[in-house]
Amino acid sequence: MTSFASSWLRRPLPRPAARVSVVCCPHAGGSAAFYTAWARLLPPHVELVAVQYPGRQDRLTEPAAETMDALAGAVAEALRADRPDREHVLFGHSMGASVAWETALRLERSGAGPRHVVVSGRPGPHHQRPGTVHLRDDDGLAAELRRLDGTHAALLDDPEVRAVLLPAVRADYRLIETYRPDTTARLHCSLTALTGDRDEEATEADVAAWRSATSGAFGSRVLPGGHFYLVAQVERVVAAVLDVCGASAPAVHPVLP
Repeated sequence: MTSFASSWLRRPLPRPAARVSVVCCPHAGGSAAFYTAWARLLPPHVELVAVQYPGRQDRLTEPAAETMDALAGAVAEALRADRPDREHVLFGHSMGASVAWETALRLERSGAGPRHVVVSGRPGPHHQRPGTVHLRDDDGLAAELRRLDGTHAALLDDPEVRAVLLPAVRADYRLIETYRPDTTARLHCSLTALTGDRDEEATEADVAAWRSATSGAFGSRVLPGGHFYLVAQVERVVAAVLDVCGASAPAVHPVLP
C-alpha cells in the first residue's frame, strides 16, 4: 500500500490474505472508527477497510475536503493504489453513501470498478436536496447532531470536544449540502440501498430513487430505526453487505475491546 493510500484507509483487523475488501465511507462528521466493530463480524476472506477523511482524529491537522469531486477523487485514487488484485464492495452511510457512489463511478471509469455498492440513509441522486445546516452557529450545528442521534450528547456538551469536533462536521455539511450530483450518471455494477423505517432524512421512497443510479441490478431493504438505525442493527446491516459479497457472517461475533 502506498503512503497516499495509507493516509486514507484504515484496517482495524488486517487480513492480508482476504479476497474481498468492504470499503466503508463515514457520514458527515464521522470517522473510520465508526466502523471498527464491523471488522470481527466479517469472515476471514473479507477485510474491513474504513475510509478516514481529513480533518478528524489522526488527520485533524489536515484541511477537510471542500468538494465531493475532491473527496471521491482522493478515495478512488487511494483504492486504486491499494491491493488492486482485490474485489471491492463499497458501503457508505448518509454523506458516505454519496461518497461511495461517486467513488465507484470514478473507479469504473478507470477500469477498476467495484463488485457492488451499498448505500445507506441517503436519498438517491434525483431526490437529494440542498441544505443550510452548515450556515448555523455552533449551537445550531450541535442541535442538528442531537436530532439525528448519531453523536453522544455528552460530547456535544463539552466545550473542548465541540471545538475539535464541529469544524469537521461543518465542513462535511457544507460539502454535502452544496453537492449537486450528476443525475445522468449510472454505475454498471449492482447497487443495494438501505434505510431505517423511521429515518426522515431518507424515506423508503427516497432510497428507492437509487434505482436510477445504476444500470446493474438493484435491491433495497428497510430496517427498524431512525437515521442511525445501523448502530442497533449492525449485524443485520453487515449480513446484507456480506450477502452481496457472496459470503456469510461467522457463527460467533466477538466484540472488539
